[in-house]
Amino acid sequence: MGAGKKPGLSYKARRRWSLVILLVGLPLYIVAVVTVLNLLERPPIWLELLVYIGLGILWALPFKYVFRGVGQADPDDGG
Repeated sequence: MGAGKKPGLSYKARRRWSLVILLVGLPLYIVAVVTVLNLLERPPIWLELLVYIGLGILWALPFKYVFRGVGQADPDDGG
């Protein structure tokens, strides 16, 4: 590693990946979940709601690092 370089994705790369995940990945995930749940026999509404809430939280867990600090100012900007 070079002097002052941090391992992992840069701030700009994390911003770009977060946009790709939100604009492409999330709609695809939603369509996939709704399609799979529609293939099954419809469960009671409370159970269906719990499944949607659980899966709505679950999709973001693998991307936690990508979204961390994206809404803040660039830490490498220096100003």
